[in-house]
Amino acid sequence: MELHGRVAWVTGAAGGIGRAVVRRLAEDGARIAASDTDPVALEEVIAELPGAARHMAVELDVRDADAVESALDRVEAGLGPVDVAVNCAGILRTGPIAALTQETWEEVLRCNATGVFLVSRAVAGRMAARGGGSIVTVASNAAALPRMNMAAYAASKAASTIFTKCLGLELAATGVRCNVVAPGSVDTAMQHALWHGPDARQKVIDGDPATYRLGIPLRRLATPEDVAETVAFLASDRSRHITMQDIYVDGGQSLRA
Repeated sequence: MELHGRVAWVTGAAGGIGRAVVRRLAEDGARIAASDTDPVALEEVIAELPGAARHMAVELDVRDADAVESALDRVEAGLGPVDVAVNCAGILRTGPIAALTQETWEEVLRCNATGVFLVSRAVAGRMAARGGGSIVTVASNAAALPRMNMAAYAASKAASTIFTKCLGLELAATGVRCNVVAPGSVDTAMQHALWHGPDARQKVIDGDPATYRLGIPLRRLATPEDVAETVAFLASDRSRHITMQDIYVDGGQSLRA
């Protein structure tokens, strides 16, 4: 119960990773504010949690600055000051750059990068004034690895990664910590949407020379719970001396030094 008495606001809470993060933080005793664009799915997320009445669902499009500020006001009015903010909201659009439209580029950047900026900016000032807090951005190992047909997604995750680190530098003196979790291939609906053919799962594990994609040395896909465990660590006092870091949860896929 490391987060007992604390309030955690999670965006993208109805997605595979977001839902796992919500469950894990609730298990640690946090009161959860779960945000997503799907109100029905959000209610399902809250209903799954122990002590559901202690938590709240807040419908939100993270691309809307006014909506973000309003949502934060509702969270703090309903549950109390936010101690932990987790940026899980994100979308994936794929295709070669030659066919990438400006509209798609901007759609991905608005959600995956601007959304992180708006949510983090909203909570940062309040956390700083209270003298502490933890902001965790769920990015991707694609932020550092060129990927075929994923330019907009990779660029958005790179932007959210360096933004979170810059924010951590600016807030360090106030006691607010800002870190990044960078998953690789995770067994979620977003990952499955990329698969083609009966051997698609194994191809991800083995790697694909045709797309210059490395395999996974640990020989398995990550689960959403693998990512959630890392988020929970960064949200807790166990990581009290860790800030401006990006932790790769990718089974060694990135061969990162």
